Amino acid sequence: MANTTIDPAILKRAQAWLDDTNIDSETKSRITHMIENDPAELAESFYCDLEFGTGGLRGIMGDGTNRMNKYTVGMATQGLANYLKKVFANDHEISLAIAYDCRNNSSYFSNIVADVLSANGIIVYLFKELRPTPELSFAVRYLHCQSGIMVTASHNPKEYNGYKVYWNDGAQLVPPHDKNVISEVQKIASISEVNFAGDPMKINILDESIDNEFLRISKSYSLAPEVIAPAKNMKIVFTPLHGTGITLVPKALKNYGFENIHIVEEQAVSDGNFPTVKSPNPEEKAAMQMALDQAREINADLVLATDPDADRIGVGVKDIDGNYILLNGNQTAALLTYYLIKQWEAKGKLKGNEYIVKTIVTSELISDIAKGAGVEYFDVLTGFKWIAEVIRNLDGKKTFIGGGEESYGFMIGDFVRDKDAVTACCIFAECAAWAASKGKSLYELLLDIYLEYGLYKENLVNVVKKGMSGQAEIKAMMEGFRANPPKEIAGSKVKLMNDFALSQATDIHTGKISPIDLPKSDVLQFFLEDGSKISMRPSGTEPKIKFYFSVRSHLNDASSFKATEAKLDGRIEEIIVSMGLR
Repeated sequence: MANTTIDPAILKRAQAWLDDTNIDSETKSRITHMIENDPAELAESFYCDLEFGTGGLRGIMGDGTNRMNKYTVGMATQGLANYLKKVFANDHEISLAIAYDCRNNSSYFSNIVADVLSANGIIVYLFKELRPTPELSFAVRYLHCQSGIMVTASHNPKEYNGYKVYWNDGAQLVPPHDKNVISEVQKIASISEVNFAGDPMKINILDESIDNEFLRISKSYSLAPEVIAPAKNMKIVFTPLHGTGITLVPKALKNYGFENIHIVEEQAVSDGNFPTVKSPNPEEKAAMQMALDQAREINADLVLATDPDADRIGVGVKDIDGNYILLNGNQTAALLTYYLIKQWEAKGKLKGNEYIVKTIVTSELISDIAKGAGVEYFDVLTGFKWIAEVIRNLDGKKTFIGGGEESYGFMIGDFVRDKDAVTACCIFAECAAWAASKGKSLYELLLDIYLEYGLYKENLVNVVKKGMSGQAEIKAMMEGFRANPPKEIAGSKVKLMNDFALSQATDIHTGKISPIDLPKSDVLQFFLEDGSKISMRPSGTEPKIKFYFSVRSHLNDASSFKATEAKLDGRIEEIIVSMGLR
């Protein structure tokens, strides 16, 4: 045995599971094997409790307190059930909707969640098959539930699973409920406190009628059906990357009027092992390669993709030379925002109380487009729960057009209160049809936007720090930048630092401090005199710190686009090197 190499505190935590009569023998056997043969894996599995964050759970699947398994899921769900019963104590009944994605064990975990909730007297509406995140958000609202759970780890690697918690407005948890749920989860000290004895009489299985309602309302957001009819045969390649998008996106596109849809069949198979991709993330070109290859074969007009839970959208278009390129999240959001506002203008729908929302790390091009049309815009922290919070606060006062973030998420209208790649795919296809009606490609439309508002270029660097030591390194990096902010970056002076953990903005030249009216968050931003913006924040779902870079230049004409873009790419690289990230 290798006990002498194991931290005594970790061994004690593992032994507690071995001594617990509530844990099955198979789990205990695997824990014993780790003790005897794999001390490193034992340490990673038991050095802490899997954190129930402000959005829910996410972690590597396996045995132990720091892994996604029946027991950690059960304890988290028991805590949520306890909180729901406190908050809604006066309600006649409490109900919750559950959906799940294609990941390994997603169906299993959804049934564990349903059992624990129903054992606690909560009515459960469980989708009988995998369904996208936006449909879960919709179902919470449509069924008048007090809460919802989406079992997914979004675009994380195959080893991960998790679940996101939603409140009665269909949005993810925000204060005070996020912290209050965490508090209740932390009170669950033992697996013996979890009631796993599900009540089948309280579990209702949802059928396709929810799909039909979702698709019906999604289609109502179409702004220019007259441009779709002439473009109905536009060739669209779609890949769900083995995920839930296959259940709704092709139907939604056809519902809008698009008839020539080509599925990447190898990736239409729902599979939590994601056999055709290293990572099921539409942000990565490798994940999109099969769709791009198919697009070239058939000379497609548009490439669309969704991540495993179909809340993020990936887009590929032809450039001016006929080569297929991938749009980044900022470009996708800019095109959608531009199209929505232009159509609202054309249809006479702008009455002066409309608005859009973006996150603080998303391109300022979005706000420029809004300002250019006299549409109000709001900046919020990263995460669609904050966009949904703005909608909730302005409900009945102002009209939400759309909102997005650089990480490939966009939401159109307010019938869903989270990223909705299903409707976004349809509106993007409609945007392509609109551009075609003007004799333009999507790429040419994007160039028009740059010519009008300036060429913005963004990049993202992820610094991954895994395990116990990684958390400490990430914390140290943030503390270092916060305590000793740079006065100059890549030859340009820093003029403003936003510290969202302290809710204050500091003018570097004058030392003047101004308040930031947003919730506290571990995010830093530096604005340079040359117009560059640099943001950094630890990921809330993965073991990494994210650095966002944005630079801008005037674009003289379309023919100088590539040269100007290359210049901006060089500028971003200078900034990255200057900050010691290369």
